[in-house]
Amino acid sequence: MPDASRVVARGRLLVASPRLQDPNFDRSVVLVLEHDQDGTLGLVLNRPTITPVAEILAPWAECADQAPPAVVFGGGPVSPDVAVGLAGLSTASDDPGSLPVVGRIGLVDLSTAPSTQALPVMPVRVFAGYAGWGPGQLGAEMAEGAWFVVDAQAQDLVAKEPADLWRSVLRRQGDGLRMLAAFPADVTLN
Repeated sequence: MPDASRVVARGRLLVASPRLQDPNFDRSVVLVLEHDQDGTLGLVLNRPTITPVAEILAPWAECADQAPPAVVFGGGPVSPDVAVGLAGLSTASDDPGSLPVVGRIGLVDLSTAPSTQALPVMPVRVFAGYAGWGPGQLGAEMAEGAWFVVDAQAQDLVAKEPADLWRSVLRRQGDGLRMLAAFPADVTLN
């Protein structure tokens, strides 16, 4: 039976370990959107850019998160020209334009104008690109100690201070993970 704390599934978070050497994921927090035998897809939650939503997705600018940060987030290094939206959904039901991920926060279909579908009940956070791993790739990285798998909380998906998300997610964990929140970004300065 697999260790439940290491089970990757939709709605869980992958938190980058200080051991992770890939600069694309340094201190990243990734929301898992899909995980199956074909691989894993996720969104990096803590990489705001300086690009306004209106610049890449004008029809959704009015529905976008207007409180700072009101910008597009870098969702990951795969397909940076693809836009993905997360928002609070009116129901956890069968709305064809949405897919619940954590509680009532889920994916929103950005391919059609917001006026053609039920609007989300909270502002949309727009991501450019996503994170992806092929079959067995994420498992190999986890075996090397590159990722921690933890439960997501709804506020993680729309954190008001995304730059602090890595530390705040680690701080609320039990065991030794909590101590890693204080790990310096550059150990040579320690």
